[in-house]
Amino acid sequence: MHVTKTLLAVCGVLVSTAVFAGPEKIKFPSDYLRGVLYQTLDRPDNKQYRELYAPASAVEAVKKGQPIPYGTVLTLVQWSVQQDAQGNPLKDPNGRFIKKDILAHTVMQKEQGWGADYPSDWPRNGEWEYAVFTADGQPNPKGNANNKSCFTCHLPHAKQDFVISLAKLNGTFPKEGQTLVKKGAPRGGDVNIASFAFLPAKITAVAGKALTFFNSDDTPHQITVANGPRTEVFLRGQKASLTIDKPGEYNYICGLHPSMKGVIEVK
Repeated sequence: MHVTKTLLAVCGVLVSTAVFAGPEKIKFPSDYLRGVLYQTLDRPDNKQYRELYAPASAVEAVKKGQPIPYGTVLTLVQWSVQQDAQGNPLKDPNGRFIKKDILAHTVMQKEQGWGADYPSDWPRNGEWEYAVFTADGQPNPKGNANNKSCFTCHLPHAKQDFVISLAKLNGTFPKEGQTLVKKGAPRGGDVNIASFAFLPAKITAVAGKALTFFNSDDTPHQITVANGPRTEVFLRGQKASLTIDKPGEYNYICGLHPSMKGVIEVK
């Protein structure tokens, strides 16, 4: 009996100290405002304004070309924006969205050994973990249940330690296609992707002929046709193509940013 109790006690310790993969590892960073606001972003696709915060130590390390330190917590704050009567986002004198209310917080944290507990077929991001919190800092069960999309979106940026936004601080941001494409003027493709929008939003294609998409955004994208083909994830300055064999009208989205929508009319 003494041996049994001892074993149970040992097992209890092992269970309580074991490290498992998952968003529950991350606590809400209530002090994120003490960090550096290193980037802001307008998102026309879902009518949001976003702020990205990082600890000063992480920002300095990246600027010096050093690895992002363990213990780094990056916080993305999603804001709703002011809109006119038609639902169009209002802009300030600088042409930027005017933020209104906080909608959510998306947090990524780097700790030694994190990521190793995910299965081999999971899109691991080195030693980063992700979690989604509500406006008041509570865990968001729905968002955390879908946190695999965070890994998928950041996976192409392995060379920047999976954090493309910080890479701009030290000049390691991908060089390809950095010249911005004017709105409505595709560069190197039938459809240009800029500011989280497909330009044009509706396009005509020929059955059996490849349709090419060019990414002008900082973030990766993936074309996903409803009941149809899907491209690989592609980065800024890269192209992706797909072919639809049968005539008809096909709706498609970005597989990483579902609020981005377009239509392909195949003849």
